[in-house]
Amino acid sequence: MTWTLPEPMLATPVPDPALQPGWAGEPKWDGFRALLSVDAGQVVLRSRRGTQMLPAFPEIGAGVVQLPDATALDGELVVWDAAGRLAFEQLQNRLQRRGAGAARAAQGWPAHFVAFDLLRLSGTDTTSWPYRRRRAALESVFAARRLIAPWVLCPSTTETDVVREWLTWASVGMEGVVFKRLDDAYRPSARGWQKYKTRETSEAIVGAITGSLDAPRTLLLGRYDTEGRFQYVGRTTTLAQAAGAAVAGLLARGRRGHPWTGWSFSAGWGSQEKLNVTLVEPELVVEAGVDVARDASGRWRHPARWHRARPDLSPADVPRLTSPPH
Repeated sequence: MTWTLPEPMLATPVPDPALQPGWAGEPKWDGFRALLSVDAGQVVLRSRRGTQMLPAFPEIGAGVVQLPDATALDGELVVWDAAGRLAFEQLQNRLQRRGAGAARAAQGWPAHFVAFDLLRLSGTDTTSWPYRRRRAALESVFAARRLIAPWVLCPSTTETDVVREWLTWASVGMEGVVFKRLDDAYRPSARGWQKYKTRETSEAIVGAITGSLDAPRTLLLGRYDTEGRFQYVGRTTTLAQAAGAAVAGLLARGRRGHPWTGWSFSAGWGSQEKLNVTLVEPELVVEAGVDVARDASGRWRHPARWHRARPDLSPADVPRLTSPPH
């Protein structure tokens, strides 16, 4: 019987970074979530969206010789810069490279796989094991095999003081903390983990733009509500030229049946001027700095500050609106 990688277990945002009894904490890395499987020489390196990423990261494929066969890991792909900070932009730049270009990028900006969960070990499916047992087995693999780069063991703790220390690591690119119940199995697609983000950013989906598809000026952002309707939540400030160029290559003109067809949008923030917008396919997830202030419909009251594109995420990864517009 062929074993296949499960869908990843997910986390729900929480407003409090306190570590609860019966839970463990792990640093939240600023990288790409990735699931890896090695089975009789066949290697799968899959993104959260199901994309095969191995061609872009050949050093990960080369590193599987260190792992026991028929083993699968859940973790995060990261790139560090020379100063020891996480370099998300360099990781993102590597995603589209293949062949010789990918090999050169691996030399200049090598990726590491930060393993934080064990899904299979030497042919045994471990997803039904409680977290504490999976964690102990993962630590044993690293110790027994003496794993080195590109493999990194994600720290884990049940100590409140350690979690507090991790929350001070934002300067090196850490995003916060993930909390996992010690007795919980690995449940594919379930939001059984919790995450606390130190960065004041949030994800949304691009549904339209101002400017042109070749040079977007602002992005109109949306989220799906609990009934599956794609709702407008806000607009970004004007993009810098470099940001507009980066986004342009990730957008596709909206097709017939776009959920915002026939809608009109005001410039907002005190203006009644109608915007001239171009609808785009609601596929690209972006991260933006937003205020906590929202109106009664759930929209952000102030413009969102562009942070970066997240092509590694799918619209399903974006939090739902709990107070949908009417």
